[in-house]
Amino acid sequence: MLITFIRAIILYIVVLIVMRLMGKREIGQLQPFELAISIMIADLASVPMTELGIPITNGIIPILALLIMYTIISFLNMKNINIRRIISGQPSILIYRGKIDEEKLRKERITINELQERLRQNSIFSLSDVEYAILETSGQVTIIQKPEKKNPTMQDLNIQADYEGIPYDLVIDGKVMSDNLKAIGKDMIWLEKQLKNFDAKPENTLIATIDGKNSFFCQKKLEKK
Repeated sequence: MLITFIRAIILYIVVLIVMRLMGKREIGQLQPFELAISIMIADLASVPMTELGIPITNGIIPILALLIMYTIISFLNMKNINIRRIISGQPSILIYRGKIDEEKLRKERITINELQERLRQNSIFSLSDVEYAILETSGQVTIIQKPEKKNPTMQDLNIQADYEGIPYDLVIDGKVMSDNLKAIGKDMIWLEKQLKNFDAKPENTLIATIDGKNSFFCQKKLEKK
């Protein structure tokens, strides 16, 4: 029992490290070769995790081999457009200038109902609003609306937008984010002064943030009864 527990922890750490080295893509954004490698890694880790008769290295070595394979394919994918087309494929235009391409739908094995579902996922509820629909190599559908159906931007309305910047987390669950505090050019004295306005201290703060407009937000932890 203890050996199984330890093997599971070791394999989990190995898989976690490998997946982190593979990058931060979401599952829906994985290319076919990335998804295949991810599935194989999960399968390779599960066998030596439960089968005590199989050396744990029989799982770790193939996983590392897949990581090397992934690195090589990713490098070739970046350097050569022809290899990229073979490995990842090319985007397909499902709707061109407002007209559905039936041949492309058949080729990609997508029904009209599935196409409508993809449109709804993009907050588009009418086919007549779509100028282009592009099936990306990751399987996601990018929608370009007809010009008259697009929401106007502030630039379209000739409105000058204020610069917002990015928000910074300064305290998370009682822990001060020192790097973020340094990034905005502030110190602990300033932070404690800001928290004091909310009757809080770093150790009893659930979250404290500041945005690009210098708007400070703070929420205290629930007091333990």
